[in-house]
Amino acid sequence: MLRELGHRVVVEQSYDGGSGDLLVALHARRSAPSVERFGAEHPKAPIVLALTGTDVYGDIRVCAAAQKALEQASCFVVLQRLAVDELPEPFRSRCHVIYQSAVCPPGDHRPRPNVFDVAVLGHLRQVKDPFRAAAAARLLDGTSPVRILHAGAAPDDEMAAEARAEAGSNPRYRWLGDLPRWKALRLLARSRLLALTSVAEGGANVVSEALACSVPVVSSGIPGSVGILGADYQGYFPVGDTEALASLLERAAGDARFYDKLREACRGLRMLVDPIQERRSWRDLLRSL
Repeated sequence: MLRELGHRVVVEQSYDGGSGDLLVALHARRSAPSVERFGAEHPKAPIVLALTGTDVYGDIRVCAAAQKALEQASCFVVLQRLAVDELPEPFRSRCHVIYQSAVCPPGDHRPRPNVFDVAVLGHLRQVKDPFRAAAAARLLDGTSPVRILHAGAAPDDEMAAEARAEAGSNPRYRWLGDLPRWKALRLLARSRLLALTSVAEGGANVVSEALACSVPVVSSGIPGSVGILGADYQGYFPVGDTEALASLLERAAGDARFYDKLREACRGLRMLVDPIQERRSWRDLLRSL
């Protein structure tokens, strides 16, 4: 996107010196050394610090390096509007909300008939609460058409074994393992629902992808989702509440009026994740600097 806006861009794991009119640093704690070095070598050049979920809901409160990066940055980028409130008061006026964009994959992605596929897209990390949807599916009535399709890599053999065991004993759950992004997007596009069960998110890209594909979302009621979908959205459940999630899945699959409400709300947010909008937001930010 930056190149499309006419800029020359160098992408590096860390800043090791060299010319530059501006630094865009991703992640306050991990980029803190790059922010400090770039600031020392180019004291008049702006620094844009893009804050992740671990920044906003963790590191900037407890990590001295992340806090120092905040002090040195010219402005900040967050992925949803509620993240602004997590910054210390003096920094909020310099914070820009830029929603992550996404594009629906090409082709016909009609859902499979006679089954209500629910996509779970995320690696099997504890912060994702990865088996919450599977546990909720176990509580559904025997005639329910709900099926959980989970794509995501296991970080270790123990977690992989747990996923295989869950899939072996839960007829409503399939673990698909690590999929290429294009396959994961196609899975999402042909699903009837996305389930996001995370304990915390800075602003999950998979929510943007669901909006782009006009797939409704049920999500744990975390700020990272509420900041995108809105406080009035009806598809939230309390973090870790298996019964509440099961109730939402059952209602979405069995109540056409409720499902249509979720779908229309998500369709109404589709422009929020248009790549043109994201590019325009970056253009305006860079012009302001």
